[in-house]
Amino acid sequence: MSIEFRGVSKRFPDGTLAVEDFSLTVPSRSITVLVGSSGCGKTTLLRMINRMVDPTAGQILIDDADISLGSPVALRRRIGYVMQNSGLLPHRKVVDNVATVPLLNGVPKREARDAALALLDTVGLDRSLADRYPSQLSGGQQQRVGVARGLAANPNILLMDEPFGAVDPIVRAELQTETLRLQRELDKTVVFVTHDIDEAFLLGDQVVILQKGGRIAQRGTPAEILASPANDFVAEFVGADRGRRVLRIENVDGVDLVVDADGRPAGRIGGAVTSEAKAGVRTTSGAPAQGGRAS
Repeated sequence: MSIEFRGVSKRFPDGTLAVEDFSLTVPSRSITVLVGSSGCGKTTLLRMINRMVDPTAGQILIDDADISLGSPVALRRRIGYVMQNSGLLPHRKVVDNVATVPLLNGVPKREARDAALALLDTVGLDRSLADRYPSQLSGGQQQRVGVARGLAANPNILLMDEPFGAVDPIVRAELQTETLRLQRELDKTVVFVTHDIDEAFLLGDQVVILQKGGRIAQRGTPAEILASPANDFVAEFVGADRGRRVLRIENVDGVDLVVDADGRPAGRIGGAVTSEAKAGVRTTSGAPAQGGRAS
């Protein structure tokens, strides 16, 4: 499902103008990332898609249908939503948290539970965790349960509001990888909010860099933005002129390495299989030099 913002603005009752005249098309079956500093309106824009926040002006359409014309409750039940700190109900077991929306939609309890267990498999959690409570899980496990709950109604649209901001860097990297895998397998339209440009470049098919008031500083693929920042604000925000972005290839003992402007290795290009890899130990060769998804 595609999503279209047409001249959308949002002014809150206290007079704060969070978003002004915002227009954007979110292509179906892809990941669009809204990225920017605190107060730029990215979360407000995300929450307008499922009508947790209603716009003051303008229209939001899903597959050309104006979402303001239907029930907000019905809309939310067919759109997945994943938030920071998972937002799980602490008094309900994991399996019941995942089954919440299907049960509200009238799915029989046994069917909803079986589907919830299957979703634990999908997000990489062992079924033995099904009868635990959220407080008995690690932060990363809770976030995976949150993703499973977001997918439970089999939505065409999945909204993700800084879902990995509260976990440690190693778990965050794992969850980012899982997000890409799920997108490849499930083919959802994903709108992802983050303040982290590296996360945006890793996940986004389309990246939208926002300034205060929801103004679009630049949108495009990660490669397009890095190759040609629209202005000084974008160049500074993405770190286009910093060492970690200015990369070159250097040959060391017959192996092509990608190094940054300070000569620090950032990864390797090709190369022979290492003894660790032969032994079955998973190794990596660094992130793509230009950002964006790895093939």
